[in-house]
Amino acid sequence: MIRLPWLHHDRVARLEAALAERILVIDGAMGTMIQRHRLEEADYRGERFAGGFDSLQPGAAASHDLKGNNDLLTLTRPDVIAGVHEAYLAAGADILETNTFNATAVSQADYRLPHLVRELNLEGARLARGCCDAAEALAPHRPRFVAGVIGPTSRTASISPDVSDPGYRNTSFDALRDDYRVAIDGLIDGGADILMVETIFDTLNAKAALYAIEEAFEGRGARLPVMISGTITDASGRTLSGQTAEAFWISVSHARPLSVGLNCALGAKELRPHVETLARVADCPVSAHPNAGLPNAFAEYDETPEEMADTLQEFARSGLLNLVGGCCGTTPEHIAAIADAVHGIPPRVPASWGAGA
Repeated sequence: MIRLPWLHHDRVARLEAALAERILVIDGAMGTMIQRHRLEEADYRGERFAGGFDSLQPGAAASHDLKGNNDLLTLTRPDVIAGVHEAYLAAGADILETNTFNATAVSQADYRLPHLVRELNLEGARLARGCCDAAEALAPHRPRFVAGVIGPTSRTASISPDVSDPGYRNTSFDALRDDYRVAIDGLIDGGADILMVETIFDTLNAKAALYAIEEAFEGRGARLPVMISGTITDASGRTLSGQTAEAFWISVSHARPLSVGLNCALGAKELRPHVETLARVADCPVSAHPNAGLPNAFAEYDETPEEMADTLQEFARSGLLNLVGGCCGTTPEHIAAIADAVHGIPPRVPASWGAGA
């Protein structure tokens, strides 16, 4: 297979140099930080959707409640999203995730806004790019990178949503691939340095995303680095579609990703054995951005920045990590503590690096 050249060669060179030098820090939760603002329906609508429709697309109704559509805030309250990005950069994040976790047609259809997918991804990447560029201008020796987030969608291609009809599917590989392609093109055009397929609970969904990514790269004649991050859904140590961490890696390794890792669902302590498995079998860098512990009875996360940082520091000292950050329940305080905890600890050396690849 011919390997396409990098779309942004200089940025990739700086990213690879940083990965070889230290453990890179990924930012924390977006939703947790948005909740701190206690936004109301009017915030989500902004001026553009105030009249119950999209003023920029006559005939595109948005009469459905929009509160909770966090991706939409990129358009209606970019100040809020930029503020979250800036807080994570100030806390020590090297990599910002775009506010595009649900910026796919299948997810935006819940709000009657599937026509916004390209715009949400384009502007999400542009907003994060601007924040990274501003931070980098103040400290040119320390590059900051934009990871264009590609979420799992609310559908699963491997499992029937109808217990009485195991063979039924409410989506397909091709439908997911087409949906992902629109999002991917928006992220690339918006200036993402990396594409991150994350919170993967169904590997078939991820394969559709990876296929769409390769199609996008072939269409441009150039590529970006790709990060892949799955999620172990419970104590069984498997993804929702039934794979162990090792099986998950084998299923996605053909994509030759920049990194493979795990995020969400579990806290750091519960995630450790599965990250250790990836560190043992993967020939590329390994990432982990877990939740701030397990959710309590009120669906809140109780693990303090100090507790989480102590746990992840042990991951680093054990040689398991190349990239580390936080998922649900984490804040800039968590990221600052994690960044401090892993500072100066050498990154894991992947087998491919040792072989001179």
